[in-house]
Amino acid sequence: MAGTFRQRFWRELLGNSLQFPIINVLFEVLSEGVEYFLKPDLYIILLGTVVQAYCLTRWQGTSRPRRFLGNLVGPALYTVIEGLLERSAFFTASNHLAYWFFAISIGALQALDPHLPRGWQPLGILLENLIRASMVLLMYGLFEIQTNPTQISSLGAFFGDLSHQFIVAATLLLGLSAAWANLLSRRYLALLQETSAQLRVYSEWLLGPQLLNRLITNSDALALARRQRVILFMDIRGFTNWCETHASPEIADLLLLYYRVAEAVFDTYQPVKFKMSADEIMAIFVATDIAISAALDLRAQVSPSLAERQLAAGIGLHTGEVIEGLLGTSAVKFYDVLGDAVNTAKRIESQAQGNEILVSENLPVESHPAASRGVKREVIVKGKAQPLVVYALQEIFHGQP
Repeated sequence: MAGTFRQRFWRELLGNSLQFPIINVLFEVLSEGVEYFLKPDLYIILLGTVVQAYCLTRWQGTSRPRRFLGNLVGPALYTVIEGLLERSAFFTASNHLAYWFFAISIGALQALDPHLPRGWQPLGILLENLIRASMVLLMYGLFEIQTNPTQISSLGAFFGDLSHQFIVAATLLLGLSAAWANLLSRRYLALLQETSAQLRVYSEWLLGPQLLNRLITNSDALALARRQRVILFMDIRGFTNWCETHASPEIADLLLLYYRVAEAVFDTYQPVKFKMSADEIMAIFVATDIAISAALDLRAQVSPSLAERQLAAGIGLHTGEVIEGLLGTSAVKFYDVLGDAVNTAKRIESQAQGNEILVSENLPVESHPAASRGVKREVIVKGKAQPLVVYALQEIFHGQP
């Protein structure tokens, strides 16, 4: 919603930093003629404007946006460089002082805006836009002082000219119009940001943050494809029987605790995808070492909470080729993995005892520095013509299993 850095830079440059310099350049051109383009003044003020927009854009995404300080970058650079070139003559020019006045005023309002009560923020927007509109009025008045001083001898003389009345009224009304438009835009943007944040939360529930980010940056990233993955399943042993003797709130509390612990582990090891269904948890990993580490950590984190209820979880790990990606129709899609490797991982997990991690024969456990295979055993599982060769995963502590 915030846009790229380049987009935010151009918005900052055109919507804030460049506004007074444009008026000032026009003032200087009308005062000095085309010779102004041969002087360094034009390029110095533009340099300061670009640097200011860059700083404000860079600081915008931080905890300290520094709007007041950022709005002073342009006039500060312009003053330092031009002051060295023109010396005292620079500080006697009214348009140079006007640059500082508007920079300080707008910077102060922008810095104050986040701290204003919600009901007062429209007033801040109104004042800022009126100040921006008054840039034209003030610079027009300075130009009149140079070119037609008799008309500005007094306010009565100035407003006695119908063209001056027209300019003042039109400028102020445009300022009010811009303020109202900015206020509406801010409200719509806030609504869009709130909606976007809610949709992102809902999408992460279904896809997870990694898959969602991939999908946002590339709409084809989650197309169905064959990939080599490590599949982890975990299930609570005796959970169905336990539920028969416990009330629904207790069951819900246990599952919520179980999910929170598992999710915290997955936040560390970042599986491609994980999903939870009742007491069953499945996770898909890219690398074997990460999957083994996640399995060991899951066992260590989940076991104490389950042991308090005389329960334990079994874990199964298997690696193989899967079909991975978005499945469904044009109306409803979901991300999943399919294939014999998934079924095999589930069958292996079903043979694991409480607090046991079973791994398939083809899982390269030896690559993990803190794990080794235990005793080999064969298990007969549903859907397999031949017994599966599995090993109980053993954790190594200081070189000893």
